[in-house]
Amino acid sequence: MRNIALKLRYEGTAYHGWQVQKTEITVCETVQRALSEVCGHEVKVTGCGRTDAGVHALNYCANFRTDCRIPADRIPYAVNTRLPKDIAVLEAMDAPDDFNSIGSCIKKEYIYKIHNSDIRDPFLQNRVCFYPSHLDMDMMKRAGRAFEGTHDFAAVRSLGTETKTTVRTVYHCIAEKTDDIITVSVCADGFLYNMARAIVGTMVYASYGKLLPEDIPGLLEKGDRRLTGPTMPPQGLYLNRVWYPEPVNGMFEH
Repeated sequence: MRNIALKLRYEGTAYHGWQVQKTEITVCETVQRALSEVCGHEVKVTGCGRTDAGVHALNYCANFRTDCRIPADRIPYAVNTRLPKDIAVLEAMDAPDDFNSIGSCIKKEYIYKIHNSDIRDPFLQNRVCFYPSHLDMDMMKRAGRAFEGTHDFAAVRSLGTETKTTVRTVYHCIAEKTDDIITVSVCADGFLYNMARAIVGTMVYASYGKLLPEDIPGLLEKGDRRLTGPTMPPQGLYLNRVWYPEPVNGMFEH
């Protein structure tokens, strides 16, 4: 039985997240249906993590097992003809037998895009968070740096997913602005439910004085979700990059 790793990209507006659900259309369900047609048997796909309704992925990893003999480099072409236009398989490869897209993941990077302008752009609808109030970039950058390091991140997660520990390591949390688009990049060894969006919400709070960047370490120590910033809307969030041991990591280095 082959273990196939996939590199995917999707625009998540039409889907109720990645995870298969009983009554909602999801990315995983859609990909599984297409792969099952190609492989000639029912396929179960393991994804590298949840993305919520309306969240996008620029680089997402999944894997599945099959005994079909289609060469891995032909799988994207075969599957993409059966996928809607907002999902694409970019690459596929035969992975080691013990590879698991979620269990083997070393770290992930999410980016969050804010359109900080007085006037909304219809062409950015569902792909950024439109935020017309002025945001102070210096304060956002300082707030982002305050999240870096190993902390208990219970104060910036939503309840809903059980986890053994809420301690994570954030390798970088960087805010940058190009024209009127602010991009926040957060890289960590793992993310709690809504953690990335709550971090950005706390940075936004800091940008107009609702809290100080220097307050953030103390807020993390208290672990009280009510004291940090809001969970930002989903449409600005993208899974941007995932890291794995070789050889699978080679798919994500370009």
